[in-house]
Amino acid sequence: MPSTGYIQVRAYASDARIPLEDVAITVIASDGTAIATRLTDRSGKIDPIRVPVPDLAESQSPDPGELPYTQVDLYARINGYYQIENEGVQVFSGVTTTQDLEMLPLSELPPSWGDKEVFITPRQNL
Repeated sequence: MPSTGYIQVRAYASDARIPLEDVAITVIASDGTAIATRLTDRSGKIDPIRVPVPDLAESQSPDPGELPYTQVDLYARINGYYQIENEGVQVFSGVTTTQDLEMLPLSELPPSWGDKEVFITPRQNL
């Protein structure tokens, strides 16, 4: 039986963690369908996004038939910064998964405008 987990994002610039407003955040399911797209607010955050996940009871046995979490891909984009792709983010039932994203400024040179940073989250050995 499906349950619900949540994902929340905070986007910022520099090691000083300066919040970035209007970063486009997109969450994509493993089958390629978009779950949600949001823009960050003045604090660099989005409201938590609901994600369908396996029921918590499914993860209580030592050898569950399915993973006890749902993996999603997260994309963050804003003009003047590298795009971020975070692949394999794990969302669990009843839990808010928080992703802090440090957006890196692009060079002033046009060839770098399509560059991106890719982060891959390895599966948990549960």
